[in-house]
Amino acid sequence: MRSKQLEKGIRQLTDEGVAQLFTQQPGNKKIVGCVGDLQFDVIRYRLEHEYGASCSFQTIQAHKACWLTSTDPAELAAFIRVKSMQIVQDKDGNPVFMAPSAYMLELEKRNNPSITFHTTSEFKTAQA
Repeated sequence: MRSKQLEKGIRQLTDEGVAQLFTQQPGNKKIVGCVGDLQFDVIRYRLEHEYGASCSFQTIQAHKACWLTSTDPAELAAFIRVKSMQIVQDKDGNPVFMAPSAYMLELEKRNNPSITFHTTSEFKTAQA
């Protein structure tokens, strides 16, 4: 019961724009992305007091979340397969690369010129 309340609360709070919600497979692991620690405190407080669901957060090793697009679907699929441990999906099912460091992000950009690494999800509205 509490897990349903937690899921509902996280989805509603991320829909409000308080944070980004990502899902990692396998295991349907939820990752909440925020700009700073204060946002995590606000989310934790609201989940507990508005939804009756307590939670705790663990830091993951990620420098930047980058939404992925490509004009070459095969290249994008290969990148997602090879980097599967660093790939998550946003709430709309779009692939997102969780770059472990600035160096690794630049390396992946150089090694994968057919893939565009967007640092915000705003590219989606420009494409629509």
